[in-house]
Amino acid sequence: MAAPPAPATEGSPQPEPQAPEPGPGSVRREREDSRASRLSFCTKVCYGIGGVPNQIASSATAFYLQLFLLDIAQIPAAQVSLVLFGGKVSGAAADPVAGFFINRSQRTGSGRLMPWVLGCTPFIALAYFFLWFLPPFTSLRGLWYTTFYCLFQGLATFFQVPYTALTMLLTPCPRERDSATAYRMTVEMAGTLVGATVHGLIVSGAHKHHRCEATVTPGPVTISPNAARLYYIAAAVVAVTYPVCSSLLCLGVKERPDPSTPASGPGLSFLAGLGLTTRHPPYLKMVISFLFISAAVQVEQSYLVLFCTHASQLHDHVQGLVLTVLVSAVLSTPLWEWVLQRFGKKTSAFGISAMVPFAILLAAVPTAPVAYVVAFVSGVSTAVSLLLPWSMLPDVVDDFQLQHHHGPGLETIFYSSYVFFTKLSGACALGISTLSLEFSGYKAGACKQAEEVVVTLKVLIGAVPTCMILAGLCILMVGSTPKTPSQDASSRLSLRRRTSYSLA
Repeated sequence: MAAPPAPATEGSPQPEPQAPEPGPGSVRREREDSRASRLSFCTKVCYGIGGVPNQIASSATAFYLQLFLLDIAQIPAAQVSLVLFGGKVSGAAADPVAGFFINRSQRTGSGRLMPWVLGCTPFIALAYFFLWFLPPFTSLRGLWYTTFYCLFQGLATFFQVPYTALTMLLTPCPRERDSATAYRMTVEMAGTLVGATVHGLIVSGAHKHHRCEATVTPGPVTISPNAARLYYIAAAVVAVTYPVCSSLLCLGVKERPDPSTPASGPGLSFLAGLGLTTRHPPYLKMVISFLFISAAVQVEQSYLVLFCTHASQLHDHVQGLVLTVLVSAVLSTPLWEWVLQRFGKKTSAFGISAMVPFAILLAAVPTAPVAYVVAFVSGVSTAVSLLLPWSMLPDVVDDFQLQHHHGPGLETIFYSSYVFFTKLSGACALGISTLSLEFSGYKAGACKQAEEVVVTLKVLIGAVPTCMILAGLCILMVGSTPKTPSQDASSRLSLRRRTSYSLA
């Protein structure tokens, strides 16, 4: 008979307990969770379609609104500066407000974020249409466009904040989130391409009479009623995309958190959460760098059409150049997604700098071949400048969640505050740059502008974006960036989201 094991004495080494091997049920549950975290092709496409209307409207306003206000509505450049600045500031101010109300909203059967997207849809469509409406009075046109541009930007914010924050709630898998972001960017840009093409083709006839002969004396041009009618039609076409795409988003995408799971405890208030997020170093670095980069992209887009119309002999190529920018952005987005996965997000940021030498070249040599090359490279750089921050934000949020134990729900604060800061920088950049046109002697509706205006447009299309891009990249390259969380860390974050989602 075997002797019983001797009792362990104090101080003797204790045998280490063996970790239980995972049973068949545990392995099966892990496989089921892995399959459940994968997003279907239909879900990714529908998620991308949901953001198409805002991107079409943003593209149309970026390329054509300034030209419309100056040459069709014939508002002085100083008032146009106020319109653009006021609209951007209202959109920026709406971001923390949207984050606050969305953060405190109760979850419904369709989720917590989806009702905000659907509720804003009809109002933003109406605000966008009246933004391009030419009122019969002339003395208060500046107030008219300021009002509707502020409404459009504010409503677009209440649409965009929950839509982009939805990325964190689609799946706990970081790779799938990056894939969904790439699908979103690709579908949005494809929709933007189609929408901008239709918008540009419709309104192109409104500017044919602005072509000046060499012998014509500079002076105001009378706008025909047909020009305003063309802008009405283009605005109506874009406005219709809001209810159509929002319906597809609601049908094809579902929020991940389980509404029947109770929260583990009270969460943070919005202001406390905002204070924590803005003190997170990786988030601060990312936001400050893209303040400069996004402002540079907005300035480049806003002044491309004006530069071609008034500072060069490229008015016949405006529509072709805009399409070149958008086509190259659409085609390069999948390539940049591969670069992000293969070489990392910090390395991919160098693609933004490709715009710098070509922007300077366009200002120095404004010929058609150079302009098309610049437009192509600008589209490639724009694609990575738009894709990169939305791919970095989920990693920043996960990095914050791993370092702090305040529970989930901060996604909305991260996204809304990021959009707030980028819009505020765009408002300042566009407002100041448009005001510089007033100081240089820009004449609203004039057939030919003074030489000082031409020089100002060259500076705005070349030197200004160059300086801002270089400043943003220098800030982004300093220090380390958050790493994509491992599968184990992602599982812990997913568990935390399922057990403590409230942030009331």
